[in-house]
Amino acid sequence: MPHQGAVVQPRGTERSVARRAELIAIGRKLFADTSYDALSMDDIARQAQVAKGLIYYYFRSKRGYYLAIIQDSVDDLVTSAAGGVQLPAVDRVHRTIDGYLRYAEQHQAAYRTIVSGGVGFDTEVHAIRDGVREAIVATIAEGAYGRADISPVARMGLLSWVCSVEGAALDWIGHPRLSRETMCELLVKTLGGALRAIEELDPAHPAPPPARRDG
Repeated sequence: MPHQGAVVQPRGTERSVARRAELIAIGRKLFADTSYDALSMDDIARQAQVAKGLIYYYFRSKRGYYLAIIQDSVDDLVTSAAGGVQLPAVDRVHRTIDGYLRYAEQHQAAYRTIVSGGVGFDTEVHAIRDGVREAIVATIAEGAYGRADISPVARMGLLSWVCSVEGAALDWIGHPRLSRETMCELLVKTLGGALRAIEELDPAHPAPPPARRDG
């Protein structure tokens, strides 16, 4: 018997979490190969080999299912990019960029969906994408300045760099003429340029030594 006072999670809850995660994993594969509009709930249920009602039970609608899949992909991307917090600042920046590229390379359909903002102009998916950008900006700021609370100039400088990385990564996974290592070094160097520009406009945010021309 459980120890008196111990918190025991209901087995049904564990099964529900596992089942939901399983459905999201299936959905990620389905939407990787087929567009949102081309998949009906009947198609999804048939290919997932589950009752359609089960998908409605967990996600309420096809759109809810799609948003859950995107959010799960986003969580993976941010986790991949934000690892290595125990590393020195410079190594953390390299780790962030490499993790970001690894995700884009290994999960191309999910990455394209995140960056493109989903189906047409979808405000909820765009909000999710904007959250990814802010998370990457915060991670880079922590590595470069030791804090995520930065000035508007510094934030815009880093955000501009992140947006350029999105475009470059999209082109790279579509036309992989560069190795991931070369791509990472190129993005690190362009980040150095962004950090120097930020310092020029806002001396309160000096570029870290590795990004300095005289460093």
